[in-house]
Amino acid sequence: MSDKLKIKISIADRVYPLTIQPKQEEGLRKAAKKIEAMIKQFEQNYAVRDKQDVLAMCALQFAAQTEQKDIDKASDMLETEDKLRALNDLLKEHLAS
Repeated sequence: MSDKLKIKISIADRVYPLTIQPKQEEGLRKAAKKIEAMIKQFEQNYAVRDKQDVLAMCALQFAAQTEQKDIDKASDMLETEDKLRALNDLLKEHLAS
């Protein structure tokens, strides 16, 4: 039987009780801190009507970061594949001569 951990995470002045695997705790707490910092930044820099607006902007920001990382990773993968093909072609040329 796996041991579950009960924690409380606070986001936007609300407490969320969670039951998690112990290995998830650090990541969840770091994520909550990032969200809180982003909320504070949005509230300081923009005219915010309510927490819903701030949370929507946080969600958009995190989703955009994730999507950009995926795009960058795919681009890096294509570049790596091109370099490997070129290297393979050079090896074939060298071995053929």
